[in-house]
Amino acid sequence: MGLFSFIKEAGEKLFGGSSAQASPSEDPNAKAAAAIATYIGTQNLGVSDVVVKFDGASGAVTVSGVAPTQAAKEKVTLCCGNVASVQSVDNQMSVTNPEPEAQYHDVVRGDTLSAIAKKYYGDANKYPAIFEANKPMLSSPDKIYPGQKLRIPAL
Repeated sequence: MGLFSFIKEAGEKLFGGSSAQASPSEDPNAKAAAAIATYIGTQNLGVSDVVVKFDGASGAVTVSGVAPTQAAKEKVTLCCGNVASVQSVDNQMSVTNPEPEAQYHDVVRGDTLSAIAKKYYGDANKYPAIFEANKPMLSSPDKIYPGQKLRIPAL
């Protein structure tokens, strides 16, 4: 699957700010890694043995564990990368039931799921496939933002 790049300033704000500051005895990278691991857990992707490492200086996340499907593994990549302050993700998870990898799309200003579906599938009405492929990170087909990376599964 390789190393994926993300826009560092875009995404969920899981750490940073006064409430997420590490105390002097805590490692801020470990605290950020724990926040990302917790976020992955809230997505109910069926992954196990998840270990997240974060390097704040480079904005790099390394994640390992076991995913039940290729789709779950790819969603873990998106969970890690669509977080503010994360610039790259190295997903080293193994997959129980391997499948072909999906394509990815970097959302730009003015993008809609319909327009993205038209680009990849030739049919704007196929946008629900993209929405479903990115749930539960997407709560609505109308809530995508510039800098977000989306999975584009094969139909």
